[in-house]
Amino acid sequence: EDAETERVATEILDQKLKNGLDLKDFAVLYRGNHQARLLEMKLQAYQIPYRISGGQSFFSKNEIKDAMSYLRLMINPDDDAAFLRVVNVPRREIGPRTLEQLSHYARSRNVSLFKALGDMGAETHVTEKGLDRLRRFAHWVDKTCERLFSEDPIPVIKQLFTDIEYEEWLHQHSGSPKQAERRMENIWYLVESIQRMLDDGKGTADEIGIEDAIAKLVLRDMMEQREEEDDSDKVQLLTLHASKGLEFPHVFIMGLEEEILPHRSSIEEGNIEEERRLMYVGITRARETLALTYAASRKQYGEKLETIPSRFLDELPEEDVKWEGLGDQDKEANQKKGKATLSALIGDLGL
Repeated sequence: EDAETERVATEILDQKLKNGLDLKDFAVLYRGNHQARLLEMKLQAYQIPYRISGGQSFFSKNEIKDAMSYLRLMINPDDDAAFLRVVNVPRREIGPRTLEQLSHYARSRNVSLFKALGDMGAETHVTEKGLDRLRRFAHWVDKTCERLFSEDPIPVIKQLFTDIEYEEWLHQHSGSPKQAERRMENIWYLVESIQRMLDDGKGTADEIGIEDAIAKLVLRDMMEQREEEDDSDKVQLLTLHASKGLEFPHVFIMGLEEEILPHRSSIEEGNIEEERRLMYVGITRARETLALTYAASRKQYGEKLETIPSRFLDELPEEDVKWEGLGDQDKEANQKKGKATLSALIGDLGL
């Protein structure tokens, strides 16, 4: 699945550079919103702006905002915005009046909220009970920071969410247990993304530490917020359902695998025709080119499982389909493509 999203992102970049296309000419369609998570990470890594239609972007989800604020606080306890976001999430019985008192004191001393908690003078400005709760939180942040930089960081981050009983909090503040589980899955996906960043450069000159990995995620989050305000030239990401009635010059449909498209529930219920119609909707969104992708394996519940290509691929007319990426047969074609992209990039830079 990592290779699938990597290919989609690089293919968009390749076509844009070689053919001078606009990013808004590209659309990536998928069966379910969860498929967009890894794609978003890849597009951000390649600095390709995108817009999600009929769905919420990964970094704008509340649970991801919470997680990112905790991570920001771990690498920079003086980040007041992050501190205020999570100091009471989950609830620690720290009221707005207590935070107001702390803010007034921090401003008068010209220090961060976190630093102000360590001052003796805070005791004369913040109520005893409120200050005690705040200092217990600060002590936990300090200890977690210390472990983050002295131990294997991934287990420490996982323990962070266990310590604060975040999953239990999600169950209390979600519409259903299933929704709470999906939201917690997003958290673990974010943690996996950090793990991938740490693993990718391991043993090379590109190796990074946990602080740099989190800083990269923070930068991506900031870039996404800025891009949301700028609605210009962007790749369109949307579900097959949301694509009805729309057309794009160049379309990618991801996840052409059994149990994704067609969806598992439709297979179990014997309702394949509805899925076939949905596939037809996706195919007919493309005005000029259409690329269908599938992954040879996917990670489910921490285990890598082999996939079965969608039956819909076998139903396509052979004379209209060009297969790529099967074994080593495309090695020469890929090398030619890489050289053409490099030439286009050099031309684009005027070198």
